[in-house]
Amino acid sequence: MRPFSSSSRRRPIRSRRTGAATTAAGLATLAAALTACSGGGSAAGAADLDADKPDISVNLRGEQAKAGSPVKVKLAEGKLKQVTVTGTEGAKLTGKVSANGTTWTSDRRAAPGTAYKVEATTDEGGSARASFKTAAPDQVNKLTLTPGKDTTVGVAQPLSVVFDHPVKNKAEVEKNLKVTTSNGTEGSWGWIQNYDGKDRVDWRPKDYWKSGTKVKLDARLNGIDSGTDGGWFVRDYATGFTVGKSQKVKVDLDSKQATLVRDGRSVKTVPMSAGTPGGEKASWGGTSVLMAKEGTINMRSETVGLGDAYDKMVDNSMRLTWSGMYAHAAPWNAAYFGNTNHSSGCIGMSDGDASWLYGQVQVGDPFEVSGSGSKGVPDPGNGYGEWNLSWADWQTKSALS
Repeated sequence: MRPFSSSSRRRPIRSRRTGAATTAAGLATLAAALTACSGGGSAAGAADLDADKPDISVNLRGEQAKAGSPVKVKLAEGKLKQVTVTGTEGAKLTGKVSANGTTWTSDRRAAPGTAYKVEATTDEGGSARASFKTAAPDQVNKLTLTPGKDTTVGVAQPLSVVFDHPVKNKAEVEKNLKVTTSNGTEGSWGWIQNYDGKDRVDWRPKDYWKSGTKVKLDARLNGIDSGTDGGWFVRDYATGFTVGKSQKVKVDLDSKQATLVRDGRSVKTVPMSAGTPGGEKASWGGTSVLMAKEGTINMRSETVGLGDAYDKMVDNSMRLTWSGMYAHAAPWNAAYFGNTNHSSGCIGMSDGDASWLYGQVQVGDPFEVSGSGSKGVPDPGNGYGEWNLSWADWQTKSALS
């Protein structure tokens, strides 16, 4: 459909929908001719024509428009007053009119597989409509957010986003992940590889969270292309959580003691036995974060590369890494509590002490392991091992650094 410029001198035209001759005055309420409109209904696409109505164009048009670009509406003469762009499910794209009033540009990008309706009005009271549909995505990328919505977590819990498919356009994705906190906490995104090999990005505060902090994440990814082999994001995501009690567990490999510290004060110290030094059975040192309280679970040595060393039902299990380091009850190891590190890598305690600690800790609490005999610190993607990086080193992992 060719656009018609506004002109009061043009002769009245015939309605293409009714075929009836109509005067220019009788067409005052009909939509203007558009250069961007869908192909369903009339020969050229969308609307009836009126020579006295505004002449606009839309950068996206037809039934297979390319997603991933902002929507731009341009007015040939005069000034735009308002533009509304509405997607398939009623969601609207916000945007701004240019300083000279001739162009409107959406703040966000057109999402794939979405039908859009465009309505524009001018300062002079004219109006026009258009429609277009973006092509369906060849592949969709999805993600998993941690922590879950409306949860309460410990002071070391990062925001963590794991993607189903590779993310090549890391900077573009990161720019659309908006974190807000109730107290202006300083933090940074960092891209790492999750333990299963998937791309992951975490937002870690510079220091541990302050108790009571409220955190929100708006992942405004609808319409973003994650890059080669990754696919499109076709929706937004959100989560939010509250930081609970300020506490941590200090594990001393030398004294073989574990201490719960709350608000800077020691609550209780219990004897324990950690991993046997000198090999794969040694415990991880540094800081790990309590990932989950899993209760009673079956632990089998072959799942962590230790052959057939053990196959036990274990109570009060608190996961610290993806590679299988836990704090848990280990009554079979009672002879070593407080005097010898003699486990297969976990932090073992008596039934009573493990039950007590299990009832006190919260997901997101840090376990700070110090002393000799560890096998180093876990990688950032092995649980939440990013706390073993300095703040400066963590910041370099941002795609926007």
